[in-house]
Amino acid sequence: MSLLQLPPLHSLKLSTPFLHGSSTSLSKPSSSSPPTPSPPSFLPPIRAMKSMQGRVVCATSDKTVAVEVVRLAPHPKYKRRVRKKKKYQAHDPENQFKVGDVVQLEKSRPISKTKTFIAVAVQSRVSKNKAVEEGSAGELGIPLESQQQQEQTA
Repeated sequence: MSLLQLPPLHSLKLSTPFLHGSSTSLSKPSSSSPPTPSPPSFLPPIRAMKSMQGRVVCATSDKTVAVEVVRLAPHPKYKRRVRKKKKYQAHDPENQFKVGDVVQLEKSRPISKTKTFIAVAVQSRVSKNKAVEEGSAGELGIPLESQQQQEQTA
């Protein structure tokens, strides 16, 4: 009943060979899907923003800690690096972290509406520095000034 009768679409032949980036000298693409390029096997997988480190600022909720992550970012106008702080909710299944603890945030599946990280314990920098100071005197074999004064008084 329509006034304009069109032939079926599959029977239409397009006259220009330059449609879809093909030219006359190139062979016609096959009907199968194009092969997907695979990354080289020697490259490690890209893991962007999977873990962060921060300080626990609130531990009052059950199995949840609020962790403040501080990062340095350039100021948009002055280009000076400024501290940017952001708080994340993290899962703490044993309620082992207290306020002030340094934790590592590992990305995981969503545990609740706001929790997508798991808090993992990290040695604090202070304990690492103490271990380095104690080990440095023994490595060189030179006694510290305080140790020399104790030997002289004894």
